[in-house]
Formats: sequence, structure tokens, C-alpha cells
Amino acid sequence: MINYKEKYDIIVVGGGFSGVACAISAARDGASVLLVEQTNCLGGAANINLVSPFMGNHIPKDGVERFPLSMGLFQEIVAEMKKLDGRSSEGMFSDESLKLVLQRMALSAGVALLFNTTFVRAIAENEMVTAVEFVNKSGVFCKEATYFVDATGDGDVAVSAGCPYQVGRNEDNLCQPMTLCFRVANVDIPAFEEGYKDLQKLYKEYQTAGKIKNPREDILRFHMVLDNVLHFNTTRVVKYDPTNGEDISQAEVIAREQVFEMMAFLKENAKGFEKAQLMSTAMRIGTRESRMIQGEYVLTEHDIMELKKFPDGIAACRYDMDIHSPDGSGTYHWFLPPGEYYTIPYRTLLPLKAKNMMVVGRCISSTHMAQASYRIMPVVCCIGEAAGTALAMAKCENIMPGQVDTDKLRSILVEHGAFVG
Repeated sequence: MINYKEKYDIIVVGGGFSGVACAISAARDGASVLLVEQTNCLGGAANINLVSPFMGNHIPKDGVERFPLSMGLFQEIVAEMKKLDGRSSEGMFSDESLKLVLQRMALSAGVALLFNTTFVRAIAENEMVTAVEFVNKSGVFCKEATYFVDATGDGDVAVSAGCPYQVGRNEDNLCQPMTLCFRVANVDIPAFEEGYKDLQKLYKEYQTAGKIKNPREDILRFHMVLDNVLHFNTTRVVKYDPTNGEDISQAEVIAREQVFEMMAFLKENAKGFEKAQLMSTAMRIGTRESRMIQGEYVLTEHDIMELKKFPDGIAACRYDMDIHSPDGSGTYHWFLPPGEYYTIPYRTLLPLKAKNMMVVGRCISSTHMAQASYRIMPVVCCIGEAAGTALAMAKCENIMPGQVDTDKLRSILVEHGAFVG
């Protein structure tokens, strides 16, 4: 049974990869942790938004092997999934296996889990958060802690606490488009792949003729651990604000129409789709970008292009700046040179105006372009692990997160199996 408390050392709001990693690492290091998730499972975008697969974050080693930059807890999660189902890997994975593995790891570490619970507001005074208000079947209630972690992906807690932030790109606040992922069963995958290149050409012809309303420039599909199932990350809803409830509702409506538009096109034209059936859509539209909290340091695209290794670096990344156009069609890529990476400084996790809070995940302190690189699940998992380790240190020393010795933090992370550059 879960042991719930009136007050915790740490409350983590959001059960995605960064929030789970933060909670597990802090609990393993002796802190009492409450992890609050608005849905019924852990895994965040991987499960709520059906985001798959994990994007790669490796560098070549010895000309043959690949050295994973996202080590530590992320590698442990992958290993546990593979042990459970025999098929999950660093690329493709079973989202059902992921749910169970994360739940087991959190409970084994001593994390108190609170599902189906929605964040309402942060209660803060003099740049200190004292409690967080939630609502669930029990009603509206508050939970107190010494430290708080915003792992919502949208900076909801930090913004409620009065922290400054930026939405999307500077010039017009437009964010990368939202996408509703979907999966199709009973596909003859070899036949589909044989005709995939010609299908892309036909898709563009349909767009030009006005037969396809989806503004995405191509059909993006991925294979899965499930036999005869294809995963599609190919709908695109642009110019809607992912921090506005009405805009999100509109985006869901548009994206669902795009799913069925795409299915009709595939059924009519794709090889291997003769017996194909729409298997599922995500329970919620996926958001690539929304708010970025302003922290003690702002990670920029120039830092990435200069391949900076910060003295307080707590996670390494070599994923490209992958920007789906906020305006409509097109995707911009800036690829890191072969074998190179940059690191993410600890200071980007420290929001201004909230001394006892940390922010993890895709909404740490950065620019629009920089966020398009580090936002992938393996990297945000490492960011969360670093935050949890830092907060356990802060608890032991009775200090604020901004006072943590980052040299010591980096050493502890390496001892735990992480790679920090």
C-alpha cells in the first residue's frame, strides 16, 4: 500500500519521463516524494499522446558501437521494459510495458503516487512556494512540501507561482504545431514499405489539388513492437495556442478530422492497407512546445551550435534542432556534427521568482530553437534525474536548489550511472 503523508520533502507535479525520473532519483536518495499525475498512469507523452519511438541520443564509439548519452535511469527503464516484454528497446517500445515498469520503479523507490489528480494552483509568498492545490474525486485539497517540481511540460506550476516565462518564438509567440498520433492495425508492412516512396509523391499531389487539408508536408510513420501495426505521427494543427483551453479543444477537433482524412487516403492508395483498420488515437493531442520558464540561465540555439559543454552540465544531448513550422508546412533541421553533443546547464532548471522550485522537462529555461533539440524523452529523463538528485542533496544540507554544489551533483550523477559530459 502507498504511504501518504500530510507534508513531503518534495512534491513533483507531472508523471512524464522528467517527473518520474525526478521522483525516483530523489526518493532513492532518501527524500519523501509525492508524484501527482492528472491521468491514470506514468509515462507522459509516451502514453497520453502516444509519442513513439524514443528519438536517438547517441554518438559513435570505436566506429562500430553507439555510446548512449542518455544513461542512468533512462537505460534502467529501457532494460526493465525489455526484461518484461522481450521486445522493447532504446528505439521501439511497448507503452503498456512502460506504464508498468515506471509504476514499479516509482513504488520500489518509495514514491507516493497520486493518479487522476489535477493541479489547480500554487500558493506562494516572497518567492517561496508553501503548498500546491489539487482536485480529484476527494475534492479540492492542498499538499505541503519543502521543495516543489514543475514537471507539467507547460510550466503550469511555475507560472501559477509567479515565475516569468516565454511562449513559443519571440516574434509572434507561435509554438510548434500540435499533433494527434494514431495507430493502424492489420497492415501488410512489407507491401506498404515497398510503395511508401510513391505514396509520398501522391500525397503531395493530393495536397496541391486541395484534396488533403492537413498542412504537413509528408506522411510520417514508424514501426512498432506490435506485429502488423504502424504508428503515424503525421497530423498537424498550426497557429493554435497550447496554453489556451479553447484552442486545444479546437485543435483536437481539427486533428481528429485529419486522422480520418489520412486513413481514407491510405485505404484508397497505400499498398498493404487492404485490410488495415484504425486501431487507436491518442487520448490527448500532443504538444511539442508551449511555455519555456525563464531561469537563471537561458539555453540558446547558439549554445547548441557552439556545442557548449557547461561546467554545471547535468545532461548531454546531440538530437538535432527539429522545428516543425509554427506557420504551416515544412520542418527545419539543424544537425549536430557527427560525434558531437552539447550539455544542459543546471541553472536552466532554476526558475526565477521561486527559490524552492525546480522545473524539468521540455519547459526548462531556453529559447524556441533550443527547445526543439532537447525536448525528446531520453534527454528530459536525464534532466529529471538530475533535478531529483539535486533536491535530495538540498534536503540533506537544508539549502535551496540554487545553492547546490554542482560539482558534487555531477559526481553523484556519474556514480549513479549518468553521463554529464
